[in-house]
Amino acid sequence: MSLAKIQQPFKVLIVDDEKQHRELEKEVLSGSRYCVSEACNGEEALDKLREEEFDVVLADKRMPGMDGDELCRQIRNDLGLKLLPVIMVTGTNDRMELLKSLQAGANDFIHKPYNPMELMARTDNLATHKRLTDQLENAETLLFALARMVEARDEHTGNHCSRLAHISVVMGEAMGLSSEELTALRRGGVLHDIGKLGIPDSILLKDGPLNDAEWIVMRQHTIIGDELLRGLKSMELTQPIVRSHHERWDGGGYPDGLKGEEIPLLARVFQLVDIYDALANARPYKPAFNIEKITLIMTGEVESGWRDPELAALFLKILHERPDDLLLSVGEECDMGTEVFENIQRTGALTWKE
Repeated sequence: MSLAKIQQPFKVLIVDDEKQHRELEKEVLSGSRYCVSEACNGEEALDKLREEEFDVVLADKRMPGMDGDELCRQIRNDLGLKLLPVIMVTGTNDRMELLKSLQAGANDFIHKPYNPMELMARTDNLATHKRLTDQLENAETLLFALARMVEARDEHTGNHCSRLAHISVVMGEAMGLSSEELTALRRGGVLHDIGKLGIPDSILLKDGPLNDAEWIVMRQHTIIGDELLRGLKSMELTQPIVRSHHERWDGGGYPDGLKGEEIPLLARVFQLVDIYDALANARPYKPAFNIEKITLIMTGEVESGWRDPELAALFLKILHERPDDLLLSVGEECDMGTEVFENIQRTGALTWKE
């Protein structure tokens, strides 16, 4: 599957005191591109909005207790969700009533009885706009650009990050992971070494082997990366990949010495992919290895107690049965930070060597 096609379903919150109306809207939005939750009143809706993120809210204008307009005001003012799209579902065409809803913060209206296609179109339009706005608002683009700068410091890795993102998703799909987990793996492919921004060039770009003191510093990149992502809600599932992708199944890894299933699942998935990519591609110190040699090395790491044996077996099964699925397709090397990084690169300001 192309990374570009990984699209999380639009998360829609339906708020209506009448069950039959909620059921009707749920039926209209029952396709795979929607994930629908419901609330029977304004208070329940606010509780749900405090607990999780949504792409759009469909609120009935006339409800007992807290009506749609008051719900909208509290979404904007009390919860601070200024950019969350709210569609007011109403049976009135009274201009003053519609104006009140707009003043409360509603983005759009749909009138009862409505055409199902109209409901889908209005929901899709606002939810898509919300997704694009989120991308511009959060720090993801900048983080991806910085991660690409780290990758560019090693001229021998090529598009290593894009390959990791793609292969991680292939593995995750084979495991039946959720769309959120697949997105975290994709992000981890690019961001896993972002902590190397804090490692001195004298260590990061050293031609020879690192001494013990230098290794202590180098290993800090997992902790630095973890701190860079801390506090970003969109990175909650990616953060453990960044911190824990150098842990070992037997507890001999770093930075925390986690053992077995103490190591986060997505980190265990990612480390297998990272190892595979290093083996399958040429580096200055080694040629690209064939499937047989890769299998031998990865099996040896499992026998040494370094890797999750079940996940390793699944990965090797994919490698032997569907090797072409692990190849990066044209167009998959782009992420939100690629364009930013390329623009910086065009200035000629990025020079890593004298």
